[in-house]
Amino acid sequence: MNVAVIGLGLIGGSLLRALAAHGHHVAGYDLGRHTREAARGLAKAAEVPPAADPQARTIAIRGEWRVAESIAEAVEGAELVVLAVPLPAIPGVLAELADHPGLITDVTSVKGPVRDLLGGRRFVGGHPMAGKETSGFAASDPHLFDGCAWVLCLEEDGTDLADWLALARLCTGLGARVVPVTAAEHDRAVAEISHVPHLLAAALSSVLAGNPLAGTLAAGSFRDGTRVAGTRPELIAAMCGGNAPATRRVLAGIVEELESYGRDLAADDPISVLTERLRAPSDLRRAWPPLPGEAVEVSAEPGALLALGRAGGWVTAVRNDKIEAMRPESDRNSP
Repeated sequence: MNVAVIGLGLIGGSLLRALAAHGHHVAGYDLGRHTREAARGLAKAAEVPPAADPQARTIAIRGEWRVAESIAEAVEGAELVVLAVPLPAIPGVLAELADHPGLITDVTSVKGPVRDLLGGRRFVGGHPMAGKETSGFAASDPHLFDGCAWVLCLEEDGTDLADWLALARLCTGLGARVVPVTAAEHDRAVAEISHVPHLLAAALSSVLAGNPLAGTLAAGSFRDGTRVAGTRPELIAAMCGGNAPATRRVLAGIVEELESYGRDLAADDPISVLTERLRAPSDLRRAWPPLPGEAVEVSAEPGALLALGRAGGWVTAVRNDKIEAMRPESDRNSP
């Protein structure tokens, strides 16, 4: 497939490299000149095989890509354009794609606003759940999507099924697990498991301010609980602010939950009260991530695909419109 990737940060750069490594014809563009130079330099370096490895040239050929000097140059002849830029930058990119007839997808962490911006275009919203706290092309990794959950939005009355299946085939070919959901379902879920956790990590990191003793004593629980606070503030603000309604609703529920822990601590016997209170979340966390259950086939129709996603299932392969999928086990202790 001929693919253009617009934006070569962590996700876009990783996608550029992964697509090339899997034999696709791929062109990339980034607004930053230094990023373009870095991507072009890495592509040129890949052309030189180490003498000690006779297989290296084959690998290098399959891993080649080109870097364009403009969006128009990057998308020329592209069957698919991937928007890998922050939400605030999407309108500007779309203005330069006004006459492009091909399929468009994105990797933005909020889906409703992007869907609204793309109204009337050939579009399938996407979001690979593969981020990390580092960013930029230098942090890109062609294996970033191996085994990751990749949301592909499917609106029963607004998504072309053939386009959705083409993207599902492409993403599963990169090693991802494709999860079909609507944009609204995605935005609620990511507010719960990504956007609010970023805000919680930022709030917890604030205890370090003027507190050298806490900084010295902080160890594993603090490290794990604050890891994503190291993400670039602009990226956290874009995803939380872009998904503000869902993030506010989820945050309010978490604040209420934390306040209830405060009431438990005020009990006559806080240890006993907390021990019982903490059993359910402890069980939930130890049972995560869900184990895959038996492989199933899903019919190529929106209702069946959405039912799969809502049940926590995912598509593993698309072969001639035959959809292979997996549903998670609901009980790890069942035989």
